[in-house]
Amino acid sequence: MAAVEILTTTVSTKGQVILPKAVRQRRNWAPGTRLLVEETPDGVLLKAAPVFAATRPEEVAGMLAYRGRPKTIEEMDAAIAAEVKRRRARGRY
Repeated sequence: MAAVEILTTTVSTKGQVILPKAVRQRRNWAPGTRLLVEETPDGVLLKAAPVFAATRPEEVAGMLAYRGRPKTIEEMDAAIAAEVKRRRARGRY
C-alpha cells in the first residue's frame, strides 16, 4: 500500500481552503474544477463533480434519430473493423 502523504493547509477568513499544488496536480484539478464536498465520520471528502448530469437511457433515447435503413450486423462489423484499422494506422491503438 502506498504511503499516505499528510499535508497542511489553512482556512481563510472567507472560508476558503487552498489545496496544495501536489494534490491538485495528482488529481488533474485545474482552476475552476467543480468539487463535491462530502462530510464523513472521518472528516471531509472532496471529489471532482461529474461533468454531465446523470441520465437514464430512456431520457436520451432517440435524441439522434437515424432516418436511413437499419444497418445489418455485417455492416456494423465492417464499420468497426474499418475504424480500428484507421486508428491503428494513426498509432492510436
